[in-house]
Amino acid sequence: VQLQASGGGLVQAGDSLRLSCEASGGTLGSYSMGWFRQAPGKERKFVAAITRSGDRPSYADSVKGRFTISRDNAKNTVYLQMNTLKPEDTAVYYCAANPQWDYSGSPFRVDFWGQGTQVTVSS
Repeated sequence: VQLQASGGGLVQAGDSLRLSCEASGGTLGSYSMGWFRQAPGKERKFVAAITRSGDRPSYADSVKGRFTISRDNAKNTVYLQMNTLKPEDTAVYYCAANPQWDYSGSPFRVDFWGQGTQVTVSS
């Protein structure tokens, strides 16, 4: 399975963006999916995840109430709607298939990674 992330860009604080991650070469519905992000000089960390059926989303505390993960298995695509963006949200965002992460949000097992899309939020 190949994952193609898109939708990043340069926005101002308070703006919104929607990231997409489209799968090819496989069926996205076979995988739980997640989004992680990596800021400059920092480790990659968990942002949000969603089960195969689309229920029970989970979020990092830092994005709860602002970000929403969703999926459309018919389109083989998972989304991350990001509202009220803050400068500290600036990072490269990666989608991941069947992610597992530890208590600190660090991923320790992922079946497939997308290539990453840059999100830059100016103050």
